[in-house]
Amino acid sequence: MILAFAVIAAVLITSFEIAMYADFSVYQKEYEKYDVLSELDMTMDDVMYVTHEMMEYLRGGRAALSVVTTVEGKEQDFFNEQDRFHMGEVRELFIGGLNIRIGSCIAAVLCLVFLLATRADIRKIIPGSYQAALGVSAAAAAMIGIAAVIDFNAVFVQFHHIFFDNDQWIFDPATDYMIRMLPEGLFYDFVIRIGGIFLGILAILLAASLIPGYLRKKKENN
Repeated sequence: MILAFAVIAAVLITSFEIAMYADFSVYQKEYEKYDVLSELDMTMDDVMYVTHEMMEYLRGGRAALSVVTTVEGKEQDFFNEQDRFHMGEVRELFIGGLNIRIGSCIAAVLCLVFLLATRADIRKIIPGSYQAALGVSAAAAAMIGIAAVIDFNAVFVQFHHIFFDNDQWIFDPATDYMIRMLPEGLFYDFVIRIGGIFLGILAILLAASLIPGYLRKKKENN
């Protein structure tokens, strides 16, 4: 069961990474959908440049979040001090998530080594454990998903209350460019995207976990 939950945790973190980093054209589509350019008075090239630099910072590829570009006809730093403070905390969550994935992978490997060393029937134990863990995870994901569909804003706010111990995540569109670039609708769309990738990978693993049982039954029938 530890192995199964470790795999699911690693898949969840990987789903975040795929959704947010695999294809940056998704950001452009989102900006067009929410008319971000008119809100910022920026070109798409400049907004995408800011996006690339911001996302690189969040995964630890940049030391500081400072991006000079043209906003509202002026060449200036896109991010202010509140942006930097909050995104610094978000960066800690991102990197923490990547570390959790590493830890999950190590735990999964150690569990597999233990099962092999004890000559356990891994063709039966691993699929069964994964299916049980998947049921628990799917139930939790379904609850969160239903809540998000019913009232995404409430879930969004609750998420920030859980992971942040301050109100620096509350921005004013009149003075903060970042919140204009990242409207709430964009976050909702990315949650749907992450969820789709997550469930897709879990479904593939579920199908794979059913193969040993199918082959075993086929052999018994023959």
